[in-house]
Amino acid sequence: MGQVNLGIIGGGTVGGGVFQALRRNGALMASRLGVELRVVRVAVRDVRKARAVKIPAALLTTDWQSVVNDPRVNLVVELMGGTTLARQVVLAALRLGKPVVTANKALLSAHGEELFAAAQKHGANLYYEASVAGGIPIIKVLREALIGNQITRLYGIVNGTCNYILTRMKLEGAGFAEVLADAQRLGYAETPPDLDVDGHDAAHKTGILASLAHGFWVNPRQIHTEGIRHITQLDIQFAGQLGYTIKLLGVVKKHDGQRPVQVAVYPALVPNSHVLASVNHVFNAVYVRGDVVGDTLYYGRGAGQDATASAVLSDLADAALDLKTGVKSRVAPFVPHERDGAVLPMDTAVSRYYLRLSVADRPGTLARIAAILGRAHIGISSVIQPEGHEVESVPLILMIHDAPNAAMRRALAQISKLAVIKGAPAMIRVESFE
Repeated sequence: MGQVNLGIIGGGTVGGGVFQALRRNGALMASRLGVELRVVRVAVRDVRKARAVKIPAALLTTDWQSVVNDPRVNLVVELMGGTTLARQVVLAALRLGKPVVTANKALLSAHGEELFAAAQKHGANLYYEASVAGGIPIIKVLREALIGNQITRLYGIVNGTCNYILTRMKLEGAGFAEVLADAQRLGYAETPPDLDVDGHDAAHKTGILASLAHGFWVNPRQIHTEGIRHITQLDIQFAGQLGYTIKLLGVVKKHDGQRPVQVAVYPALVPNSHVLASVNHVFNAVYVRGDVVGDTLYYGRGAGQDATASAVLSDLADAALDLKTGVKSRVAPFVPHERDGAVLPMDTAVSRYYLRLSVADRPGTLARIAAILGRAHIGISSVIQPEGHEVESVPLILMIHDAPNAAMRRALAQISKLAVIKGAPAMIRVESFE
């Protein structure tokens, strides 16, 4: 039996989880692969730090360069997080011709194009299954299983923190701030929680999926990104009355004959009849439509020590087999095959909308709002103005027909200036999955 020696960079939650998983199932993997995976070095920030997973002191070092440069190390596993030092680690390994496994979605989002080019130049491979949706093998699906399909639609619930918050807001009638505090206490959300609740984590993952699906590297600055801070209990309730559930979605759409691809992250009203509406708590799901296969769904735990470790083990197995057979890469990590690929400017994207306004309860209020929308050629499909609000302002809910984002944005700016409007309008897109 052959042996592949691993050098792990990072001994925290994920690094410790991978070490523990190898200790638990390493023999099983060896029997299946015909290759033994052996950890020979682990680089950490502080060798004296108490760790939930015990790593033998003899393996630990604070010098990541000594791990990457160690002639015994055949395969480098980058699990440190961040983008600056992690980029140096990955590039240094690739320049030595050593394959790299990473779980770092922020690194790939910011520097993926450079890293994949370096892998190709130096004849090494870069494996990154754990970078998106934890234990869901969505990278393999796009790179391998659906390679014969044009991907026309991809929708992802890829941030467990936001899904946990929105689920509890719906099921318990709780407010955003209350559930966020619980999420932080339980370790589902960081402090501060901006990366998750403002949509940036989901944008990193959505950009990677869009790049794989459409063959050009998506610049993260071109991904329209909205979070869930503005979602209120009122929105959850009215969405439910209308037959919808609110989810934070990563959206990748390519319309027939359209070269630019819409790549965005935003909260959306999802029909209760659609499978994504029932994905709850910290679970993730990715819904993919291919022109040959049709609609497919991939569901599971999207984060956490064990789910991420499972995805890393999958990459370790692939890398070990490639090293065993002497193949540089059975499947290229990323092939930039779409030279004319571009991201659709969000202002030109067309959608249906849910619009919540806080208005003065006076005659003619709805007429003024409808007049502004009418002049913008934006149609109203339905209106809800609940009774029983004996206060100065009342909620007014409008469901809007398909309209370009730019037209809707300009109309909302005009509506906001009306004297009858008593607060900032809340606009949420509606997905029909057509």
